[in-house]
Amino acid sequence: MTDPEPCDLSAPARIAIIEDDPTVRQYFVKVLMEAGRYEIVGVAHDLASGRTLIGLAPDLFLMDIGLPDGSGYDLVPEIKAHTSAKALMVSAFGDRDTVVRALSAGADGYLLKDSTPEQVRDGVAITLDGGAPVSPAAAVYLIDLLRQTPPIGTQSGPPDSDGLTAREHDLLRAFAAGRSYKEAARDLGISPHTVGNHVKSIYRKLEVRSRSEALRAAGLYR
Repeated sequence: MTDPEPCDLSAPARIAIIEDDPTVRQYFVKVLMEAGRYEIVGVAHDLASGRTLIGLAPDLFLMDIGLPDGSGYDLVPEIKAHTSAKALMVSAFGDRDTVVRALSAGADGYLLKDSTPEQVRDGVAITLDGGAPVSPAAAVYLIDLLRQTPPIGTQSGPPDSDGLTAREHDLLRAFAAGRSYKEAARDLGISPHTVGNHVKSIYRKLEVRSRSEALRAAGLYR
């Protein structure tokens, strides 16, 4: 595994941790500090204090989903809008809806809280390196979702009853399966810029403002 900081191989990656359980929070801090390649720039126990960490511009947020004052889902769009940080979600739950909702919100990976120290360190390193780690137990649900999803097409086709073209439906199905913009572009054989144009069109037609809202409107997430 190469160091996730290509510009300065000697600089530790900067990590922010948002976790309400003090025992789990201390576990994550200990596991990452033992790796010798990370700097913990801030910790928070709820959504409000986690939001203040955005200004520290860490390289990665390791964040819980269930927080006392809200959901970690809600913070991901803000993180993406204001920083280039990765968002690696952790949860005690690996059910399909929780996994898909986290990835649809823009999370870069998904780990379970009972992950071993090695799995946590590997998950952080993979995420920083541009990958998208998903705990094996959670991945089962994504595989099941993909099996139920029609193959991604290659033609735009005419608009469907909701006003979306076949290509726009293909893109939404890719997002529902947890694909990022770049991954969806690769799967569909189009550029990320074209994906962005399709997303704008989808938002306009469905009168939504986020990817999760679009998936709900299209009946791909409830």
